[in-house]
Amino acid sequence: MKTLRRKKLKGANVPVTREVDCGRKQKMTEIHQALYSDPVDVETLRRAAASKGGLLSNELRRKVWPKLLNINVYELPYKPGKDGRENHKDYNQVVLDVSRSMKRFPKGMPSAERAVLQEQLVDIILEVLRCNPQLSYYQGYHDVAVTLLLVVGERMAIAMLHTLSKYHLRDFMDPTMDSTKHILNYLMPILEEVDKELHDFMIRAEVGTIFALSWLITWYGHVLSEFKHTLRLYDFFLASHPMMPIYLAATIVLHREQEVKQTECDMAMLHHLLSRIPQDLPYELLISQSQDLFRCYPPALLAKRPALQSRKSLSISTFKDFQLSTLHQRPDTVLQRLTKAQASATSRKARHSGLDVALPYDGVQQRGKGSRMVKMAVWGLSATLGAAIFAVAQTAMEWAPDVLLQLF
Repeated sequence: MKTLRRKKLKGANVPVTREVDCGRKQKMTEIHQALYSDPVDVETLRRAAASKGGLLSNELRRKVWPKLLNINVYELPYKPGKDGRENHKDYNQVVLDVSRSMKRFPKGMPSAERAVLQEQLVDIILEVLRCNPQLSYYQGYHDVAVTLLLVVGERMAIAMLHTLSKYHLRDFMDPTMDSTKHILNYLMPILEEVDKELHDFMIRAEVGTIFALSWLITWYGHVLSEFKHTLRLYDFFLASHPMMPIYLAATIVLHREQEVKQTECDMAMLHHLLSRIPQDLPYELLISQSQDLFRCYPPALLAKRPALQSRKSLSISTFKDFQLSTLHQRPDTVLQRLTKAQASATSRKARHSGLDVALPYDGVQQRGKGSRMVKMAVWGLSATLGAAIFAVAQTAMEWAPDVLLQLF
């Protein structure tokens, strides 16, 4: 894939490190301004997540990722209970996959700490599946879930995975792989548009597109050894069209054009080469080139091809409405104030009416022991101390993953 040559700067006396620091500070300022705008400037957040360097830190990711998915941080799901989870039809497979995910956790982490996170990972997956019985679990789903868990903590991970499963990952969660194969079928047409010689070589070798399956369904989390690269791609994908992972796959193949053409035109040989992603890829360049490919050959254009007309993508068809729904979010400072006011009003109403009050959450509901209704006295206490308790809980929930990531 052709790239533009960079022009040398003349008479530039400013150290590169200082330029990088200035650019980083400017980007952080723009992100914070977007977060505090009312409504939140989601378009600026998307550009920041997709542009060079992504979201820069896990602290910013915990603030921006929820906005990219239209998640209210003050209406997070409760931590799921343990009761009945063994009865879920996917329980055994989820536990098996999670037990195999040791390499996705920080090296040197004590086994006891990892065991706690793996238990949380099982709970996250089963809770989302329980609340969405129309969705089917697939192997690789846990790779997405563990990335979210390590960055945002258990409760936010449930909320994010819930949304991603209904939109970005929806095609992978059908009972059969037909929809997943349909998304993979976009790969060869993209290659044909850019490099017909490479496309024809791969067609002759009959290599197909299965080599990119794990890239697609795990958002590359399963195949990258450096967690920082996984996070960079998650920034990009969360801010982009749900088809962007397949455009990145095309970009990676195009980037390895010479390797591919120098390999024997044999299915087994080519599959072996392509299924192993080099760990030293120029990710920023590939992300930029993926965006260029998407602009030149959007899914709507490729979908006109006869080979892609036999099936419709749910992720594609629902994306526009989902994207529009993210544009009217209030900043967290406003949401916190509204949440306090609502809790106080509900508490006063409960005291006057003598009625039990249910804790509200539009989506995943609390399970396990105990009633879903909170008695008036308990609710009154919660309304008085709610803000403080929430702040402490959020800090405790989010602090641990950040410490863990420092071990990478």
